[in-house]
Amino acid sequence: MTKAGGRNAKYDFERLVERFNPLADQALKRFAWANTTAPKKLVDSMNYSLWAGGKRLRPMLVLAGCEAVGGKLKDAMPAAAAFEMIHTYSLIHDDLPAMDDDDLRRGKPTNHKAFDEGTAILAGDAMLTYAFEVLSTHVKDATRANALVRELSRGAGMEGMAGGQLLDLEAEGARPNIDTLRGIHQRKTGALITSAVVCGGICGGAKAATLKKLRAFGEKIGLAFQVIDDILDMTATAAELGKSPGKDKAANKMTYPAVMGLIGAKKHAEELVAAAVKQVAGLKAPAALQTIAGYFIARTH
Repeated sequence: MTKAGGRNAKYDFERLVERFNPLADQALKRFAWANTTAPKKLVDSMNYSLWAGGKRLRPMLVLAGCEAVGGKLKDAMPAAAAFEMIHTYSLIHDDLPAMDDDDLRRGKPTNHKAFDEGTAILAGDAMLTYAFEVLSTHVKDATRANALVRELSRGAGMEGMAGGQLLDLEAEGARPNIDTLRGIHQRKTGALITSAVVCGGICGGAKAATLKKLRAFGEKIGLAFQVIDDILDMTATAAELGKSPGKDKAANKMTYPAVMGLIGAKKHAEELVAAAVKQVAGLKAPAALQTIAGYFIARTH
């Protein structure tokens, strides 16, 4: 296992991408809408964003969480697909004029630019609801399916991502405050990342004590991910990000560099990742989770 944030973390992560991304794409091809009678424009809009690329981080976390507890990856495939659908819906809506008002996502025009605003909203809505259809249809064990639906609902809903998005909007222009900022990003970004890791453990049949460790890991890397995202918004180019940089400052958003300074934010991210890695060190096969955590820090170097 490469030390978190070490010089080989990017290389190790890319090898993990090569291993897990084909599985994530297989899951999407298997469980996404096929032979649907839905309006063609809606389906085209959904496919435009779902297949726009990206690292498939949330599916990777589902698969890595399942592997970490000794589960079979095939049992995590429906959940992996569902998480990518939820994440993609959130990007479509996040880019809308009423939210972040962005023109670029994953190096391509955002959904509402490629189609139109109304279609983009409906594509996001359809993808959100379809994710739960995947879990309820393709996870055969009813108790496990119920647990997955509950966990994903909490991560994506009013207590998680959706609530965090509203707090983020309300905080624009507010005086920087570390407690407010942490509360926003534990929900906005961290909740869905945490749920992905936990759902991986559920798919792998993990007991409550192990799920608690996975949740602690997810909470820490979820927060670290947003700290690093804030840093990269200041320091990276559009080509590196696949989206427009400098949006946070232009919108007067509350960010970690604004509160802690750039050096302080980097140090905080490193501390979060180090603590996360320790949480899963005693699991059966934690290497994939630890590699993902290490990559987060490597992105800033």
